[in-house]
This record gives sequence, C-alpha cells and structure tokens, in this order.
Amino acid sequence: MTSSTEPVAPEEPYPGALYLTRGVNATWWYTASAVLFIELMVMSFWVLTVGATDTRGALVLFIAVGGVIWCASTLLLLLDYRHRIDAGPGVPWRRLAFPLLVAAAFGAVAGPLADSWQLAAMPLVQSLVLLNWPRGVRFRVVIAATVLLGVLAFVDASADVLGAGTPWLVPFAMGALLPSMTVSSLWFWDVMVTLDRARASEARLAATQERLRVATDVHDLQGHHLQVIALQLELAERLLPRDPDAGMEQLRAARVSVDEARQGTRDLATRYRSVPLSDELANARDLLRAAGLEVEAVIDPGAAAAPASALGPVIRETTTNVLRHGGGRRAHLALTRTADAWRYEIANDAVPGLDVGDDGSGLAGIRRRIEEAQGTLDVRAEADEFVVIVTVPSTGEEMQ
Repeated sequence: MTSSTEPVAPEEPYPGALYLTRGVNATWWYTASAVLFIELMVMSFWVLTVGATDTRGALVLFIAVGGVIWCASTLLLLLDYRHRIDAGPGVPWRRLAFPLLVAAAFGAVAGPLADSWQLAAMPLVQSLVLLNWPRGVRFRVVIAATVLLGVLAFVDASADVLGAGTPWLVPFAMGALLPSMTVSSLWFWDVMVTLDRARASEARLAATQERLRVATDVHDLQGHHLQVIALQLELAERLLPRDPDAGMEQLRAARVSVDEARQGTRDLATRYRSVPLSDELANARDLLRAAGLEVEAVIDPGAAAAPASALGPVIRETTTNVLRHGGGRRAHLALTRTADAWRYEIANDAVPGLDVGDDGSGLAGIRRRIEEAQGTLDVRAEADEFVVIVTVPSTGEEMQ
C-alpha cells in the first residue's frame, strides 16, 4: 500500500517584505563596514607611527599589508556574528580558527618588529571581541580587553615606543578603546535584529489571534445550532411512532434550524470580509510606509459610506501592484467624493519599461470588477509616474 503526499507550495512573501529585508541587510553592511573602518583607522595610526622611525620602509610595508590582511580576516568573524541569534550555545572554535590564527600571527610578528606590546596583542584581542560570546561573558571580555590594551598602551608610552613626548593617551585612544567602539557598533546590529524579529513575531501573533477569534466564533455559532438540531431530531424520532404530526413538526423545525445555521455562517463570513474603506486606506498607507515609501494620503471624511465591496478589493490590489512594480520611492492615495460618484486614485513612481497591459499587474481583474459596479477605470503611464483612477457611482452605497 502506497501513499503520496502533495508538496506544500512555499509561502509567498507578503508585499513589502523585500524592502524590509533590504533595510536589514543594509543595516548589517553598515555595521560591518563601521567595524572594519575603525580597525583600518587603528592600523593607519600604527603605519604612520612606525613610518616616522623606519627610514627603509620595509617594516611600514609589512605592517600595512599585514594589517589589511588581518582586517579582511575579521570579516569572517563578523559574518559569523551576523547570525548570532540563531546560533547554538558556545563558540565554534574550529570554524573560526583561521581568522584567529591570522590575528595571532600578525600580532606576534608585527609587535616585536615595532617594539610595541599593544600592537602585538591588539589583533588577537580585537578578534576575540568579535566572537559570539554570551551576553554576560561578552561584557567581561570587553572589559578585560580594554584594561589589557590600556595597560599595554601605558607600557609602550613609558618605553617611548611612539617617539619622544608622545602622551600615553594617544595609544590608549587608538588601541584600548577599539573593543568598546566595536561592541557599540555590534550592539546597534543586535537591536536592529531584535526589532525585526519582534515585528515578525507580532505579525504572526496577530494572524494567530485572528484565526483563533474566527475559530471561536464559528465554534459558538455552529455548536449552538447543531445542539438544537440534534435535540429536535431526537425528539422527532421519539414522536414519529406515536404522533406522526408532532414528529413531522419537529422535523420541519430542524430544517428551519439548518437554514438559520447556514444563514448565520454566511453572515459571519460576510462580517469578516467587510472592512470599512477608511480602514482599507489606512492599512494601505501604513503598508506602503512600512515598505519605505513616502506616502501622501487624502481620505474623504465620509469614506465609510463608499461602496466597499467594489473599492475594497481595488485598493488592496493596487497597493500590492505598487509594492511589486513601483520604483519604491513615493506614492499618493486619494479617495474623494464628487456629486454622484466616488473617485479613488493611486499614483506612484514608475518603473521604466513597465507594460500597463500586463496581465500580471492585476489591471484586468480590476477593470472587470469596476465594470460590474458600473464604474470606470483610467490607467495613465507617464515618464516618471504610474496612475490608476477608479470612479464608482455613489448610488446604492454600502453603509458599513
């Protein structure tokens, strides 16, 4: 006996998810580039310091090239840190052995050549700070790293490694503060990831609560009617052998209860499908803004009286089209009332080469829906703007 299971289609990303993902990725690269920039600035300081005493330039070249290689190796640590929330406990020492060995080797060679204890320890200490330590452990690591590099900066200044008259605060600022500045940048990334996870969790929780509310309402409605129908049928079963007329009366009552249950279910579904147009427009505006667009919205105060059955799906479809096919910079929403009609307009920056007649844009479905409501659809594709204008007669408005 064999059984087959149909593959489940992957869930389609919600509109605007691509823009939010791009924002998170941009934040990550901003954080990584900030850490790398700080490291390169510190290495530039050491190159200039050694260059002031190295007349041949060989040591300067070694420190410059070695410093760039070490900074590049820390990118591997940053890439591992990016997924720290999803990572398991502990530090994956084997996977991160290469960048740590590069840091240790560079410091072990460059430090003695430059006669600097701080330069010898700084690469490895900085690489250790970038590891995915637990929160409490990471705090202690940063404190220990700052104290160690600070003490070594004082030792270098006392030995006049940086030249005569150079205060010890200079190597302290350029080396000992490196761990704390690095952790500040990483803390910004941690906050961004936490907020993004909280937003996604909130969306999933809202959907779960909505499904639970729908399930509760359906259970209460159907449970009540089914209980009544069961009692009526049981009573009819008892009465039919003795009093057929009374038994038939109970059967007719059960049929009425079935009709009431059917109508109640239909009314419940209609209530969940019906959303006031003012809410539809507010949701569309918030969704576009969440996707990073500059949105201007003009909503008539009497928008709740507009025909929601005709315009509601149009608002949702056109909003999705803006997110999928728009340039992603700006949008304009407007719902206004004329003498005998409602006018809905949505405009956004156009994508070059967009075919307004493309079936994938959903315009064919919008046109069909508006024609059924005896309205008109006007689509305008200009050089830098795409506009959809829908007009629906105000007669027979749905008061929602």
